[in-house]
Amino acid sequence: MSAGARSTTGRPPGRPAVGYVLVLSAAALFIVNAGVSRATIRAGVDPQTLTTIRATGSVPIFALWALLWDRSALHPPRGRMIGWLVVMGVVGVALLQWTYFVAIDRLPIGIALLLEYTAPVLVALWARFVSREPVSARLWPALGLSLVGLAVVARVWSGLAFDGLGVVAGFGAATCFAVYYLVGDHGISDRDPLHVILWAFLVAAVFLNVVWPVTRLDADVATEAASLGGSLEGVSVPGWTLLLWVVVLGSVAPFALTLFAMRHLPPTVVVVVSMVEPVGVTALGWAWFDETLGLVQLAGGAAVVAGIVLAQSARRARATDPVPVT
Repeated sequence: MSAGARSTTGRPPGRPAVGYVLVLSAAALFIVNAGVSRATIRAGVDPQTLTTIRATGSVPIFALWALLWDRSALHPPRGRMIGWLVVMGVVGVALLQWTYFVAIDRLPIGIALLLEYTAPVLVALWARFVSREPVSARLWPALGLSLVGLAVVARVWSGLAFDGLGVVAGFGAATCFAVYYLVGDHGISDRDPLHVILWAFLVAAVFLNVVWPVTRLDADVATEAASLGGSLEGVSVPGWTLLLWVVVLGSVAPFALTLFAMRHLPPTVVVVVSMVEPVGVTALGWAWFDETLGLVQLAGGAAVVAGIVLAQSARRARATDPVPVT
């Protein structure tokens, strides 16, 4: 689920077909990154350190991108923007990615993504009961589908089927993602996407290096060979290549593809198309880590995805939407 990219137009000019290719390519990179991140954690990099590495390593690349592409993104934020970016960076980047890494380490990765992507349901409920915004009647079937689907996936009739801490982390990721949506809606919707991404990641990197510095990384883990695990157990690569993937192809590249996609598609379409990520990660979990779900659980997962899409459209029409952050 990766933060802060926004668009200020409802329907940017461009070629829709190109936009779909770009956003699906970004989703594919995020999907593969879930597997790579799990392999990295299983190789000995704890979720906290991996979160710090991901944020810290992304900052100089985003800065170089801004230097070459749009130098105005390098200008420090001012006024209320500083406060919004602090919340975005700490909650929408740092805590979101940490809880996400914990969830994919302890749960089937498809379930972890389903939990995180229930964020639009939380946002719609916030809009209805806290912000008192007009909300479509679609909110209620969205909520029902999501709750029933999650109950089926977790097989609540036979007791909780999954690790309790992993489930808490998954819902924590959903909460952080919801905060990310709300900050985007109310604080930075009119800002340049690259500017928001760069400074939100910088805030996250500073925060994370204070509470869990990158120096906690065991140098041996970065240099020794690491197994990819699961069906790729026999394949080993240097640990540093996994870390490089998480930063470059798991963060910067999909963000860039998503930003370019928003030149061709409305942001609401980008977000809905990105819902292929939980589905794709479920397939990846089956192919890579031999994670299987029964037909009933798969039907529950489909109900959750349907509920998420309904919730995404339940609020009044908006010109802006956040880009996925995982």
